[in-house]
Amino acid sequence: MLASALIYLLAAVIAVPIAKRLGLGAVLGYLIAGILIGPSVFKLVGDQTDVMHFAEFGVVMMLFLIGLELQPSRLWNMRKTILGLGGLQVVLTASIVTLLIFSLSSSALPLAFAIGLSVALSSTAIVIQSLTEQGQMNTQAGNNAFSVLLFQDIAVIPMLALFPLLATFSGSAPVDDHSSNLIAGLPVWQQVLVSVGAIASIIALGRFFSSPVFRLIAETRMPELFTAFALLIVVAISVAMASIGLSAALGTFLAGVVLADSEFRHEIEVDIEPFKGLLLGLFFITVGASIDFGMMADQLLLILGLVVALVLIKALVLYFLAFIFKMERKQALLFSLALAQGGEFAFVLASAGRQFSVFDEATSSLITIVVALSMLVAPLLFVAYEAYFSRVSQRASYVDEQEVQPTCQVIIAGYGRFGQIIGRLLASNGFHLTLLDHSPSQIDLVRRFGNTIFYGDASRRELLEAAGAAEAKLLVIGVDQPDKALEIIETAQKHFPNLKILSRAVDRRHAYEIIRRDIAGFRRETFDSALKLGVDALEVLGFDHTRAERVAGVFAKHDEESLLKLAEVWGDDKSYGIAVRQRMEDLQQVLADDADQFDDGSRAKQS
Repeated sequence: MLASALIYLLAAVIAVPIAKRLGLGAVLGYLIAGILIGPSVFKLVGDQTDVMHFAEFGVVMMLFLIGLELQPSRLWNMRKTILGLGGLQVVLTASIVTLLIFSLSSSALPLAFAIGLSVALSSTAIVIQSLTEQGQMNTQAGNNAFSVLLFQDIAVIPMLALFPLLATFSGSAPVDDHSSNLIAGLPVWQQVLVSVGAIASIIALGRFFSSPVFRLIAETRMPELFTAFALLIVVAISVAMASIGLSAALGTFLAGVVLADSEFRHEIEVDIEPFKGLLLGLFFITVGASIDFGMMADQLLLILGLVVALVLIKALVLYFLAFIFKMERKQALLFSLALAQGGEFAFVLASAGRQFSVFDEATSSLITIVVALSMLVAPLLFVAYEAYFSRVSQRASYVDEQEVQPTCQVIIAGYGRFGQIIGRLLASNGFHLTLLDHSPSQIDLVRRFGNTIFYGDASRRELLEAAGAAEAKLLVIGVDQPDKALEIIETAQKHFPNLKILSRAVDRRHAYEIIRRDIAGFRRETFDSALKLGVDALEVLGFDHTRAERVAGVFAKHDEESLLKLAEVWGDDKSYGIAVRQRMEDLQQVLADDADQFDDGSRAKQS
């Protein structure tokens, strides 16, 4: 056991840095490491089935961490892309593959449909890992790719439930395997009831039980207990979901979403992240090691043709959907290439198909090797995409992140309408600026007027370091995405604690989150301009200019005090509502008192 662990770790440590240095990415490095130590090359490890079952837990942890980043409100806002884009992708891909197999071979329709469902899914692990590595998760392509992957993970549940039915249609006798599923022998309506109850229990326990326990454990000042409880949640949910035949990844994802509003979210992320990274790496290694090169040698042309056909069909379907959903051309291409491979759940479906005799051992092995090879090709598609657009960017005179020239004064992250005003003010007073923005179109616009600006995601430590954050006096955050602004703040505070930070607050909710991070200062983007327009409105309504300015000053002072006080109860709807009403009553009283003082002062001057 220890010898096997040594082999896996050594392969990863050697292969991944080399792959990263060659620009191939960590995922491809893990896959190559698996191929090298597998039975087809150096034969250092044997059968990967048991190891892969363990390594798949990395995918489960990844879904849990993704859930932690998604508040329920954001998930609800994504419902159209999850159901629309994700649903259409699965339906169209499965239908096309089914029709092609049924028309071009002698396969029965249930068999063709089972294969179509298996290969319609994409690799959550590869896509999320690759997009995150390249800083593309928060782009249009990244958000839509995540929506599709989320729908696919949910769709695995009805797919698994459908396989016994397909076996019935094909006239095969399913293998009785009730031992692996505690509710398999129950009537369908009872299975549905138990499944809904399990999901509801996860949501309820996550919302009402986990935070008090985390708080209790945190008070012990023993970090290892905190980590142990975080792992316990993931493991317990996985075991419970698997025992009733549901997706463990879906269960942990829901738990993550429920905990997204918890004050312990970031600590949980930090504790789980290393385990997730190691297990995902192990998962990719096992995929590489499980590729049967003997079977590939015997049917080389057929297998290579199927891999190309799979990637091409999925890419074309995805690009068509990107066009329908009006994605930008560059983002549409990234979206299409990112999801064009098969996924890890295809191995699960292939196993289920063999278990229920939907298809035989040879077909199951063929699906496994075609999907595994498509996963091996997937990182190369990312490399090709980056290589092509890096040349395009060079022709368009973009400057690479490594070419950013550090400044010892001010970094401005986000150079849109808000950042430009600050930038012009500081530059006109002789301060040297480093400007960062993540929008190519904005970079083109700014450079047209002779300004130097650099492309990149300012939430990445490497980019801030290249921009001179270690020596700079000030970081000004002008991005218009609240989540991205908070990511930049957290990165800067963690890695550059001496750097002072000023931030734009998009709205009041964003201001509350910024207050909690205790930065040097912030400004709400519309507050001052709205207040000035309010002064104009008072004058139109009969106030003289002095009175209007005075009222606005009192209002602004009270609002700033209210913002700090309300931030303390933000997140507790009941307490927050009571506090808001109390502050409104206080404001009315303050304005009334000020009006009396103003009138008394006016009468005193007249007398």
